Amino acid sequence: MDNLRELLEPIAAWFRSLGIPEPIVHWGHPLMMGIVVFVMGSFVGFTGWRGRIVADKDVAVENLISHRTLAPWMFGFMAAGYTGGLLSLVMQQQPILESPHFWTGSIVLLLLLVNGAIAFFGFGKDKGTLRTVHAYLGSTALCLMFLHAVLGLRLGLAI
Repeated sequence: MDNLRELLEPIAAWFRSLGIPEPIVHWGHPLMMGIVVFVMGSFVGFTGWRGRIVADKDVAVENLISHRTLAPWMFGFMAAGYTGGLLSLVMQQQPILESPHFWTGSIVLLLLLVNGAIAFFGFGKDKGTLRTVHAYLGSTALCLMFLHAVLGLRLGLAI
């Protein structure tokens, strides 16, 4: 993965040249991603499940529309935050692949990508089964996001 570090180093060097204060380089990613994970992630998960289980059809539809609208934005922010986290590590001259935080973030993005693809392609012909897979895969990703945040806090305090 030295190639990844070599690829990102010119970008990291440019950001270093801007004179960004160290606390922002160190804690900017965790703060912004904490908001995405805990606020957006919780809301996306809540509205998805509420849309599945609430008895009132109008409330269910409203929740599913909110879920469908916000979930792609959350994925976009997560992908951008992933890149920002990598750059933050390179800027701080820290190893990339040695942290469980890196691996949980990678797995979360992969789970969300698969989950988004399931929804994007209309849940296939067996809508009931794939909708259930989508719900539990999304919930797994959300739980992993919370673990990811804990591991990130641990990493931030260790650097």
